[in-house]
Amino acid sequence: MRTHHTGSCLCGNVRYTVEGAFERFYLCHCSHCRKDSGSAHAANLFSSVATLTWLCGQASVTSFRLPGTRHARNFCAACGSALPLASDGMVVVPAGSLDTDIDVAPDGNIFTASRAAWDHDLHMAPSHDSFPA
Repeated sequence: MRTHHTGSCLCGNVRYTVEGAFERFYLCHCSHCRKDSGSAHAANLFSSVATLTWLCGQASVTSFRLPGTRHARNFCAACGSALPLASDGMVVVPAGSLDTDIDVAPDGNIFTASRAAWDHDLHMAPSHDSFPA
């Protein structure tokens, strides 16, 4: 299992490394994560042993914590890409922000009671290799 990962934001301004194993990989369907991602779910890797190191652009990392909840996220101030968060002894890494491949599959879907009404049988939707004509 790979324990060294690199990642970045969409504009490339922020780059980071994560050293240590990911213990969990969840697809979260809660309404907060759906708002964060603008999609059906967030895909986050969790580790209580990993170390997050910002390689460049740390000044562009903006944090947001939703008042009255445990929900928090980091993102690039320039392009808005989701970025890792180290808080309360846990490193949370948005899987899509990684530049290296991960060798684990999601452990499961969480907060499915909050799933979007349109989020069902998505694997049945037609697939296209690029934007359809």
